[in-house]
Amino acid sequence: MDEQPHENRSLYELEFPGPTVSGPRGDHPAGGPVLVHALEGFADAGHAVTMAATHLREALDCQLVATFDTDELIDYRSRRPVISFSGEQFEGIDMPRLTMHALVDNDGVPFLLLDGAEPDLRWEQFTTAITALAEQFGVSQVVGLNSIPMAVPHTRPSGVIGHGNDAEALGDLPRWGNEMKLPSSASMLLELRLGSAGYRTVGLSAHVPHYLSQNNYPGASAALLSALGRVAGLNLPVAALENAAAKVLAQVDEEVAGNAEIGAVVHALEQQYDAYVQAKAERELLSAEEDLPSGDELGAEFEKFLAEHAAEFDGFDLGSDADAGPADPDTPGEPRRDTP
Repeated sequence: MDEQPHENRSLYELEFPGPTVSGPRGDHPAGGPVLVHALEGFADAGHAVTMAATHLREALDCQLVATFDTDELIDYRSRRPVISFSGEQFEGIDMPRLTMHALVDNDGVPFLLLDGAEPDLRWEQFTTAITALAEQFGVSQVVGLNSIPMAVPHTRPSGVIGHGNDAEALGDLPRWGNEMKLPSSASMLLELRLGSAGYRTVGLSAHVPHYLSQNNYPGASAALLSALGRVAGLNLPVAALENAAAKVLAQVDEEVAGNAEIGAVVHALEQQYDAYVQAKAERELLSAEEDLPSGDELGAEFEKFLAEHAAEFDGFDLGSDADAGPADPDTPGEPRRDTP
């Protein structure tokens, strides 16, 4: 029993004195603090996860809890840190960061945020360390943030799909609904191991237009934080991200208007999406007991609809920038059936 904490502690250093992760909770459904994990890398299309985590740290009261030893977790040869050269000498290097912070939402409710570079190495030791920290701080719910490229137009709302063992928290969020085998990530393993350890787990995956997956896409970040607030009972700031999203969409509209080929693809995606919306709505109208579909529900099922009409996209080519997915070479292409 004494060796396990020492082994886990070797991966991270706790701040001393550390912040007190407590505060007014009232009828907050989680009981103990929520742990949010937002790891860069495998599922961070449009940098939506990174931007969401950065926004939370900058907009809310934030105190460092633990710093992880990236020398033990990151393969620098696969993700080489960027070093600065002045023309005469090297002046600095941007080393990867992986930290846990204690934050307080707009209602004074505390929660934990684990964010930074996804570990390349020691996944099991890493998840064991996070489980130990979750136990130490009395975590009662764990929520993971992801963003994935999909064949959806930027002119339609970003959908969010949910998964995990916390069905009550997931509520009416759409699910994938299909059994799959897929390349894993540290975030997925965290959800699996923490769920097995008895924690309530939720995973959220926001949709990013595949032709914008390499660009900052704050609309997906805003969608993630809105969904996070709902499933975790947190009051989170999203207005700044929504404002940034409006500016990005205006810029994209301007660029699309100047490129006939890309404009044709976007128009085709809009037609596919709207055709699905109409078909879905007509089916729903047959049942008076069911409401019209939400944006998230549409996004959850849109991929199935696209698969049935894939031939209609033959001949379109957005070029290397538009076709590119997330930077991780192991991230599969679009549309996907193997990413949560």
